[in-house]
Amino acid sequence: MSTEQDEKTLEEEKETAEVTEPSEEAAPEEDQEAPGEPEEQEPEDDGGKEKKEKRFARKKDKNLEKLEEKVAELEDARMRQLAEFENFRKRSEKEKSQMFEVGAKSVIEKILPVMDNFERGLEAAAQEEKTPFAEGMELVYKQLLTAFDEMGVTPIEAVGADFDPNLHNAVMTVEDDSLESGKVAEELQKGYMYKEAVVRHSMVKVVS
Repeated sequence: MSTEQDEKTLEEEKETAEVTEPSEEAAPEEDQEAPGEPEEQEPEDDGGKEKKEKRFARKKDKNLEKLEEKVAELEDARMRQLAEFENFRKRSEKEKSQMFEVGAKSVIEKILPVMDNFERGLEAAAQEEKTPFAEGMELVYKQLLTAFDEMGVTPIEAVGADFDPNLHNAVMTVEDDSLESGKVAEELQKGYMYKEAVVRHSMVKVVS
């Protein structure tokens, strides 16, 4: 009986040894990638690259167009400002010139009665023997005429000229066979012009 038990025990130990025997390690898979090996990148499609370049070119053209429009707007604004400044400068110069002419005419109008008195005094002195005082007065009168001429003040032509209402002020009409009708026969008061403007009209007699 002990012999049978001993045989059973030996068989159980043998089976246990077979079960506990280490199994073979599993073989690594062939398609598994080695660690640390970089992945291969697929080459970029030529069609996609061309599309990207076209989009970039369109975007660049659009930005350039916007920039050109902005430059054109700024140039237009600059030209407008220059034109406005030039107009302002011309208006200012014209206004200054007009103001100066108004002031000059006002001064000349006040001096003209002095000229009239000089002429009357010289006419009276011419009828008498010339004295040093009369000669001095004549020199002063000539000096005034020179100053007037330099300022642009000139006497208006009257006697023998055609009557012009823009230059002459007719106070009466006379008959004169030596002159045609409408001519100025006599000047009662001398008229003057400052450049192109009449300061004082000539007071005249006109042939009827």
